[in-house]
Amino acid sequence: MANHKATKKDVRQATKRRDRNRYYGKTTRNAIRDLKTTEGAEYGEALPNVISMIDKLAKKGVIHKNKASNLKSKLVKKAKATA
Repeated sequence: MANHKATKKDVRQATKRRDRNRYYGKTTRNAIRDLKTTEGAEYGEALPNVISMIDKLAKKGVIHKNKASNLKSKLVKKAKATA
C-alpha cells in the first residue's frame, strides 16, 4: 500500500473514477440491450439517445473510439434493415 499522502489520494481518486466508469458503462450496455429488443418506431425513437450515450463513453475514454463506431454502426444497420 502507498505511504505518501499524494499517492493515497491518487488511489482514492482512481477508485472513484473506476466506479463511475463502471456505472456509465453498465448503464449504456443495458440501454443497448434494451434497444436491441425493441422493434419498429420505438427503435428509431430510442436510437439517438443510445448513440449519444456511446459517444459520451468514447469521449471520456471509457471505451475506445473504434468500439464506439462499431457499436453505433451495428445499431444503425439494424435500424435501416427494420425500416
